[in-house]
Amino acid sequence: MTADAGSVVPAATQPPETVVKARQPLGSRLAEAVGGGLVRVFLIVVGLFWLVPTIGLLLSSLRTPEDMAASGWWKVFTEPSQLTFQSYEELLENGDITSSLLNTALITVPATVLVVVIGALAGYAFAWMDFPGRDWWFLAVVGLLVVPVQVALIPIAELFGKIGLFGSMLGVILFHVGFGLPFAVFLLRNFFAEIPRELLEAARLDGAGELRLFARVVMPLGGPAIASLGIFQFLWVWNDMLVAL
Repeated sequence: MTADAGSVVPAATQPPETVVKARQPLGSRLAEAVGGGLVRVFLIVVGLFWLVPTIGLLLSSLRTPEDMAASGWWKVFTEPSQLTFQSYEELLENGDITSSLLNTALITVPATVLVVVIGALAGYAFAWMDFPGRDWWFLAVVGLLVVPVQVALIPIAELFGKIGLFGSMLGVILFHVGFGLPFAVFLLRNFFAEIPRELLEAARLDGAGELRLFARVVMPLGGPAIASLGIFQFLWVWNDMLVAL
């Protein structure tokens, strides 16, 4: 039997979220909509606050020193003729920027990969493997987070000088790996510990060993944390000047 054209559909046949919204007072729904709009506006303002200086820096690099000294970077919007690649041309022609970028990449990439791989293995071990003194070892790793680079720089430099690594790329890479691992282990251990135990037990029942469990279950689930760690470590090493000097 078909319903009449003017009949009202019962609330029970409507989606639950629609029913809940329909029962809310009009004032509450308006407040929710206005609040959501204010949050979006606030986030846009914060994003612009961080983006505008970056845009200004980029546009300033496309102006001559004389133009930068005479007016602000926003002047290019009214006088586009000020834009020039003169600074970049001089940098590439007269500076040794190519070899500098290559050396930085040769240090940054291995230092990032080693920290991510070793940190992931150690984080899994601290999170899901039982061995003597596990909690104490993890506490020691966390304690290394508060050691400033400046405090350990001279002793490590003296040690590297004795074993022939001082002033070498390998020495710089090992230094960054050593100082990046405590944070990597701390971050990944806490993330891996949140993985449901049932998933790991199910994989073990299917015959998966620790290495396969790590590669097939833990690593895919830990993708967001691993990606974040890789970005942080890459930026830290790339922007470093103290250790490289």
